[in-house]
Amino acid sequence: MKPFLPTLSSEHGAQIDRLLTLEHVLIALIILGWLIYFVYVLIRFRKKRQPVANPAGARSHAAHVVEICVFSVEAGLLIFLSIPFFTRQVTALREPGPAEVQVRVVAQQFAWTMHYPGADGVFGTARAELVNDVANPLGLDPEDPQGKDDIVKRGVLTLPVNQSAMIFLSSKDVIHSFALPEFRVKQDAIPGIVIPIRFTPTMTTAEFQALKGNPERQFEIMCAQLCGMGHFSMRGMVEVLEEEAYAQWLVDNA
Repeated sequence: MKPFLPTLSSEHGAQIDRLLTLEHVLIALIILGWLIYFVYVLIRFRKKRQPVANPAGARSHAAHVVEICVFSVEAGLLIFLSIPFFTRQVTALREPGPAEVQVRVVAQQFAWTMHYPGADGVFGTARAELVNDVANPLGLDPEDPQGKDDIVKRGVLTLPVNQSAMIFLSSKDVIHSFALPEFRVKQDAIPGIVIPIRFTPTMTTAEFQALKGNPERQFEIMCAQLCGMGHFSMRGMVEVLEEEAYAQWLVDNA
């Protein structure tokens, strides 16, 4: 556990933390290099040593060599670090995990709505003309038999621990950003696009509360994209349960 990062609570989070640490180390080295160069320039070209400016400027190719080195390092980070990591993450989304939980998460000003497919594992049909922010926020078709057992919740995403969760993220109005700091998840919700996110919680809410010494502490859902005047209030929480408790939760809310 790193003191400067949120509590790690997902299976893939360690990869994110290693990447963040490596990036910060590299950035620190770059900053240190520029500071050393800055100090060198202040001393080398101080007024006492060179009272009159040299209109000819630098005649060596040292600056070009430095520029090429900086470009090569940055290109290498992009080609050999960032792109492979991104490719692995995208590929992982195409490979269903064992006993995967599927949930639709729909963002809107200024709330999160969760849609579970129920016991049949099939999401009910939703139609735009049926949307009612109070009675039917997702516009589910009441005549669709596959939607009879669906579960719709506002503000709370309930998941089982140590089980892969596939989130289908979308937005009803503007761009939002679905951020779960402890699970190292952050993805923009874009109108007209359904974006898949997969992660596996490794810590229950009860374990998180015990670790923090606070029985009221929750895994938070935050909107990390300014989405309007009520952006500050667009919060939710993730409730992570033991497998048996999650199965009972499904029964109780069916």
